[in-house]
Order: sequence, then structure tokens, then C-alpha cells
Amino acid sequence: MTDSLSLAQARRLALRAQGFGCAVSGAIGPRQLLAQIQRLGALQIDSVNALVRSHYLPLFSRLGPYEPSLLEQAAWSQGRRRSLFEYWGHEASLLPLSCYPLLRWRMQRARSGEGIYRQLAHFGREQQPLIRQVLRSVCEQGALGAGSLGKRAAGSSGWWGWSAEKHALEWLFAAGEVTVAGRRGFERLYDLPERVLPVALLRVAEVPEAEAQRQLLLRAAQALGVATEKDLRDYYRLDAADSQARLAELLEAGELQRVQVQGWTQPAYCRGTPKIPRRIEASALLSPFDSLIWERARTERLFDFRYRLEIYTPQHNRVYGYYVLPFLHHERLAARLDLRAERAQQCLAVHAVHVEAPGLDDEGLAALARNLQALATWLGLRQIKLNCQSVAAARLRSHLA
Repeated sequence: MTDSLSLAQARRLALRAQGFGCAVSGAIGPRQLLAQIQRLGALQIDSVNALVRSHYLPLFSRLGPYEPSLLEQAAWSQGRRRSLFEYWGHEASLLPLSCYPLLRWRMQRARSGEGIYRQLAHFGREQQPLIRQVLRSVCEQGALGAGSLGKRAAGSSGWWGWSAEKHALEWLFAAGEVTVAGRRGFERLYDLPERVLPVALLRVAEVPEAEAQRQLLLRAAQALGVATEKDLRDYYRLDAADSQARLAELLEAGELQRVQVQGWTQPAYCRGTPKIPRRIEASALLSPFDSLIWERARTERLFDFRYRLEIYTPQHNRVYGYYVLPFLHHERLAARLDLRAERAQQCLAVHAVHVEAPGLDDEGLAALARNLQALATWLGLRQIKLNCQSVAAARLRSHLA
């Protein structure tokens, strides 16, 4: 058993575990798509559509151009083509169906007022008559969105702007009494689990809470390659006390191994003996919500890359831009780009290009240009427009010509 890893080895383990540097050939079909999602364990959903909804991007980053309808079928179709479900994994997520039994304990905690937003738990205790009324509407009418039941308070936004019916649907969703049957635009449509999910899945025996948490930690370890306890905990947003107790049990059982990573102050953990690739050759633009970079402190430890989302930062205070995608080149996060899909102009707009030290050589810039061209084509955009006057942008322009 290797008990210490260099930082370079840890990076390679993490990148390979996340599906980078793996050969992809031929057209991408449902099986390849599902295999990649199972490898990642979750796709985070986010509403921002500056480029494309975030859950589509991690698959593009790893597999290249694919038909987005394949993901939509896996997530929201009826019958055998459905292989994913929505729930609170790492934030709102698309998860493999095999994960459903492992999250029933979280649904039970939601019913009892634990593990969800305090306001929502309070709402669940105080508004049971309304919650039951909304559930009856779903039972009688089929898949419903919040817009069908109530309207947002005028001039309001965010959680407190939800209608009472939206609160009720979210409580029912957290408690597992409804699930997401589909989406209308980006609006969730809720229905009863027995009308959405496979009957066999709903009949799976209850997994004890501690065992479910152990299995989630093992899935996180598989997806991360090498990780600290906090990294593992964050992947499925487990509580610290639960995570630490389950980790101790997994170590005692020999299902996780402790290792030390160069420069890390906390111990790290792997599943089995690490099989370290000799190198990772991959170039990809990453969603801000990509699972490789979810845990920002881990991103700094692995890649010496400080990354913060600036969507909610006032424009004059932004350092890098509104919707910034890191650029992975081989084993470095080598640049970051502020990108926008300007659909009316059929244009992929590059508002900023920031290159990380020690820079990108011509081969790296050529790889970045290919990624931008592939992204634009995949999004159905006819041109790339560089709205940036930096030296890096000028060099990139020559590779886009």
C-alpha cells in the first residue's frame, strides 16, 4: 500500500477518477453517457443559462460533443429510458437511480425537520393542511409545476418570494413524497414517485442510515480518486458528525485507505491501492459547477488555482468575469475564460481570457481554440467573438483564425 503521494500523483488520480484522459471514440450514445454519470455520481443542476445549463457541460467536458436530448431522456423521460432522478445530492443534482435508496434517510430527516433549510422545516411543521392539499392536487392532476398552483409574491425573489404552494411542493420533494417527473423550460414538474420511478426501485428494502452514508462516502471516494474527509463529506453534502463516524468505520473495515499527500495538512483517503496514471492528456473547459472543482479549497490544494463564482458580485468588483470557465490543459488549470452564448447573434462571446502562470504555450493555446470551436458548434453558434484585448486573447485570436 502506497502511504504517500506527490501532489502530481494526487492530481492524476483525481483527474482520472473524474473521467479525464480516457479515450473516447465514436458517437456518444445512452450507455456511454450513463457510464460517465455513474462515474461522477452526480451532475449539479443550476439555473444560470449564460452559456448553457450547467448539468449539460460536465459530459461535454469529458466526452466531447453529444446530443443533449440523450441527457434529457435519461433524466426526464418515461419508462426504460429514464436512468436518473433529481434530488439533493450535491445541491440540486441529477443522480443515477442506484443512488435513490441511499438517500431515503435524507428524505426521512426532511420529514422530521432535519437536514433541510430551517425555514422549510418550520413551514413543514406549521403548514401540514396546505401541504396535504397540494399533495392531493398532484395525486388528482398528475405532474404539476408550482406555477400551476400559486404565484410568486409581486416584486419578490428568492426563497421568501416563493408562493405557499411552492413551499409545499419543495417540502414534499425534500421528504420524498413527490419527485421531479420532468421540466417545462426550467420549471420542475412534480409527480408521485410511483408514477415516475421504476416500481422495482421503490420496492428496494430500506437501507439503514449508517450503511447508506458509508456507501455515499465510498462513491465520493471513487469519484474523487484521493480526498480528505471534508472533500468526501462535501461530495454528497453529509453532516460532519455523520461523515467522521462513517469514515472511521470504513477505515476499520479496510474499505478506505489513509494516505498522505505532499503539501496537504490533513490526511487523505483512497479506495484500495491507488493506480496512478503516468500522465493525463486532456483539454477541457469546465462548468463553474463541475464536480472536479466543487470544493474550492480542494481545487487550490490540487491545482494551486483559486476559484470563486462572481455571478453575484457587483460588476465593478469582479476580478475575472460573470460566468467564468476554468480551462483544464493536461494536468493544470491553465486559464479561465468569461464566456457567454449570445444566441440572437449566433455567437460565442469571449469577454475575458486570463492565463495562469507560467502561461500557455502555442500548443496549449491551440488546444483552447479547439475547445472553443467545439463548444460553439455543439451549442449551435456560428462564430466566436473575442471581446478581450489582453495579450493572451491576441495570441488566442491567431489560433481561431
